[in-house]
Amino acid sequence: MNRHILCIDLKSFFASVECIERGLNPFTTPLVVANKKQGNGAITLAITPYLKKQGIPSRTRLYQIPKDISYQIVEPRMKLYIQKSKEVVNIYLDFVSEEDLHIYSIDECFLDVTNYLTYYHLTDEQLAKKILQVIKNKTGLTATCGIGPNLLLAKIAMDLEAKKKKDGIAKWTYKDIPTKLWPISPLSEVWGIGKRMEKRLNQLGIFSIYDLAHFSKEILNKKFGVLGQELFEHANGIDNSLICEFKHEVKEHSISHSQVLLKNYYDEDILLIIEEMLEVLVKRLRNENLESSCIYLAISYSKEITGGFAHCLKINQTQNIADFYQACQFLFERYYEVATPVRKITISLLKLTKRKGIQLNLFQNYEQQKKLDSLNQAIDIVHSKFGKNSLLKATSLLSYSTIKKRNKMIGGHHE
Repeated sequence: MNRHILCIDLKSFFASVECIERGLNPFTTPLVVANKKQGNGAITLAITPYLKKQGIPSRTRLYQIPKDISYQIVEPRMKLYIQKSKEVVNIYLDFVSEEDLHIYSIDECFLDVTNYLTYYHLTDEQLAKKILQVIKNKTGLTATCGIGPNLLLAKIAMDLEAKKKKDGIAKWTYKDIPTKLWPISPLSEVWGIGKRMEKRLNQLGIFSIYDLAHFSKEILNKKFGVLGQELFEHANGIDNSLICEFKHEVKEHSISHSQVLLKNYYDEDILLIIEEMLEVLVKRLRNENLESSCIYLAISYSKEITGGFAHCLKINQTQNIADFYQACQFLFERYYEVATPVRKITISLLKLTKRKGIQLNLFQNYEQQKKLDSLNQAIDIVHSKFGKNSLLKATSLLSYSTIKKRNKMIGGHHE
C-alpha cells in the first residue's frame, strides 16, 4: 500500500489555547493546565512548549516540576478546547472529505490526501505546509505533520521527527525504513508498543525495531498470536489499515458489555476492569456455544478531559479469554494516553459463529485448552448453583475491582 497520509498534531494543544486566549506566546510562556483544586498532586493536562524545553514531560504531577522553575497554573476549560478542536477539524474538511479524515484525538487527526494531490496540483509536503499555515492564520495554533505511505509511518514520522523540525513537517517513505525506523530503541518509542509489550519483547532479546523486524515470525506468532504478526509487519513498516476502518460502528450482531466507572481509573488498573468485563462476555459465549473473531474496545475519558478511542482488532476465531485479553491489551497500550483518567469502558465481541470444533493450530497446546475448557465449565456450574460471587479470582478482592458489586447488581442470589 502506498498512499499519502498526513498525521497532524496540534502542539501542546490545551496550553497553547490558553496562551493564545491571553495574548501570550506558548513558546516563551511557562504555563501549565491543571486542576488546582486537586492540590500539588494534580496531573498536568498540558504544558507549554517553553516548559517542555526545560525537560518537563507533558503529563506529570505538579510536585514533580522542579521548584526552581516558576510557572502559571490555569484551570482546564474543556468546552473551549472542544470548540477550538472543531475549528481545526473544519479546516481539514475544507481540504478533504469526511470519509478521508480520522479524528484520532482532540488534538490529532489523520488525513488521506491521496486523491486530492492532482486536484490541488500540490505534492503531499506542499499540501501539508498549506494546511498548517491555514491553521496558524485562523486559530493561532502551531501544528506538526508527519507524512507517510500508510497510517503507521505517518504517525511515527510525526512523533519522532516532525516535532523536532523547524517547519514541523517530516516525510517518511518505505525507503526510509532501514535508516529511520529500524534503529529506533527503546521499542516503546514506536506507536503501538507500550511499556509492558516492550518488556516482553526485551525478554526475547528484542531491543530495537531492527531486532523485531528480523526476528522469527513463527516465534512471534507462537508468543503473541495474531498480534505477533502485526508487530512483525509494523517493524517492517507495513500497515494495510485504511481510515475508513476507523469509522466502525457496532451494527452487526454482537455480544457487548459497557461499564461506567464510579471514579477515575488509570493505567494498569484499567486492564483489570477489562479482564473482568471479558470474563462476563466469554461466559456468554460459552453459554451460547459461540466464538468470535473480532473484538471492539472503546475507552471514554473523564469529562475533565473528554475524548477517548474506539477501535476493532481481528483475531483468530476463539472463545478463549486469553486471546481476547491480549487483543484488548494491544489496543489499550496502542491508543491509551498515559495518566489519563478513564470513566467508561465498552467491549464488544463481533463476527460471532457457532462453535463447531477446534481449529487446529501448530502453535497452540490443545491438551491445555481442553483442561481450561473443563475448568471453565466447572466454574460456570458453581456460579449457577451458588451465585457469581461464590468463586472469584484473587484480583477480585483488590480495592479497585468492580466485579463483586456488579455481580450483586446483576442479580446476585446466594451473595
